[in-house]
Amino acid sequence: MVAKGSAARATEPLTAKSRTGAKQLRPEPTSVENALPNLDRLIHERMRLGIVSALAVNESLTFNELKRLLGTTDGNLSVHARRLEEAEYVSCTKSFEGRMPKTEYRLTGVGRKALEQYLDHMEALIQAMRDR
Repeated sequence: MVAKGSAARATEPLTAKSRTGAKQLRPEPTSVENALPNLDRLIHERMRLGIVSALAVNESLTFNELKRLLGTTDGNLSVHARRLEEAEYVSCTKSFEGRMPKTEYRLTGVGRKALEQYLDHMEALIQAMRDR
């Protein structure tokens, strides 16, 4: 149960006590802190970043090539590749070479743009940290 008046307190500015004991408003978040929530969480995950990065420098890669390159398991790669496919960052083509199934991935235009935006964002964060 919420105590009366707690909703109003939740919207009050956060404060911190100084060394003298007086309450002070916390400083405004830096540009780095403001930028963190804007990261593309879909790409930011390590395995998915590896997938889109590998596809950015290769026209296409097969499932087995990606698996070997990223040093991961079938299940792990499959789950992350599917997430990227659902977001339309990568396309997946399934075919057969003889009797062997072949799954091939390509980075889409949407995926390339998302990766470029992600990299621009990371560069801005790095620069903001160096400028501190």
